[in-house]
Amino acid sequence: MRTLLRGGRVVDPGSGFDGVADVLLDGGRVEATGPGLDAPDATEVDVTGLVVGPGFVDLHSHVHSIAGQRLQAMDGVTTALDLEAGLMPIDRAYAEAAAAGRPLHYGFSASWGAARAKVLAGIEPDANIDSGLAVLGNPQWQRSSSKQELAAWLSLLDGELAAGALGIGVLMGYAPATDPGEFLAVAHLAAMAGVPTYTHVRELVEVDPATPVDGSAEIAVAAGETGAAMHHCHVNSTSGHHIDRVLATLDTARREGSRVTVEAYPYGAGSTAVGAAFIDPERLRLKGLRPSSVVILETGERVRDEARLRRLRQEDPGAPCLLEFLDETDPRDRALLHRALAFPDAVVASDAMPVYWTDGRTESTGWPLPPGGSTHPRTAGTFAKTLRLMVRETGVWSWLEAFRRCAYLPSRLLDDVAPGARRKGHLGAGADADIVVLDPARITDTATYAEPTRPSAGVRYLYVAGVPVVSEGKLDPEALPGRPLRGEPR
Repeated sequence: MRTLLRGGRVVDPGSGFDGVADVLLDGGRVEATGPGLDAPDATEVDVTGLVVGPGFVDLHSHVHSIAGQRLQAMDGVTTALDLEAGLMPIDRAYAEAAAAGRPLHYGFSASWGAARAKVLAGIEPDANIDSGLAVLGNPQWQRSSSKQELAAWLSLLDGELAAGALGIGVLMGYAPATDPGEFLAVAHLAAMAGVPTYTHVRELVEVDPATPVDGSAEIAVAAGETGAAMHHCHVNSTSGHHIDRVLATLDTARREGSRVTVEAYPYGAGSTAVGAAFIDPERLRLKGLRPSSVVILETGERVRDEARLRRLRQEDPGAPCLLEFLDETDPRDRALLHRALAFPDAVVASDAMPVYWTDGRTESTGWPLPPGGSTHPRTAGTFAKTLRLMVRETGVWSWLEAFRRCAYLPSRLLDDVAPGARRKGHLGAGADADIVVLDPARITDTATYAEPTRPSAGVRYLYVAGVPVVSEGKLDPEALPGRPLRGEPR
């Protein structure tokens, strides 16, 4: 099937082109881009007045469902990858996604947390995000490893890389007291395998002076010592009020030659399992936060005191929750979020979370989604909110820079581990036909903490592998064209 997108403002961060042109899609590839293209056999779509660019590549999405990916499709995403946490075993993760079908392309890293849990706690991984959330509060896997244990879980990670994992996802923030030598060993493994790491860093020294090493300094040092490509996940949420110092640390490391990359999202609250190490009442106090900063996702309960928080952590450590770390109504806090996004070459990544319903479901194949779904609004609105803030309202980014941050740069992080990534994030001939067409005057988020599953507005068309998932602003519930993005097996 050939499709001709006629007369839009074409923005290609791969070539630097920004101007009125046509884009011709042939099957799953871009055939040509330029003015006045002639393709009488193609289905022509008039996109005059709209912005046309490569679909957004989300490096950090914990959405493993059709329902959640449809929310991300309405936000302009064409590829949704779970790289911070990853899944294990990787073969099972890919097989189950393929069997169920996906609206978007998908992929996974090798899970550091699951490998450690298997060796240190005897917990067999099942490639399931909900099981992974439950494990986060289990203290057995959070300790340091013996030499034999370290060798065992490194071997598991190496096996996952050989099977095509997209690098190593490291949830260091969930085991913050572990021996720094173990993190360095992971970096050495990544460097030898030629794959990136994606790290939720441990606590900052300003927050916990007793931390074995400052979390952001650790990733910079490890990258410098090993030469590994190391990605710092959601720098906004792990840095909080210390974002300026953290960004300066990372900037220095990059100037000295370290291969450190950064991501951010435009929200002042995060989402995780209530049993996470950093939601311990003592650690909240170190951050200047209170139990009332924690909201249980499925019930909406705002935790009233430390006793209640301890009880929740004990009874259901895997329960999803929100953690408010910045006040988006405060101009000073809002400026911190903007500085994280504006940091040179920082990419946009959502940290999208599963959608939960009160009956325990995390999947719905109907559209629109059934009422009552709970998640973080970043699942539905990260990219549209970022475009609203950084392009429409402040003009900090041009449209070319926006597509560079949302599509081109995240794709380039994966070039060495997954050759298929080289066809993403640009509109050159032969590129994947993953295209977003948006209304530059209307693109915005509509999801809120009270109504987190409201789709973004302004995405007029979305093509995944050349298949229209969104047409004239409406999602096609029959479209499941997503394909795996996978590393080369070794």
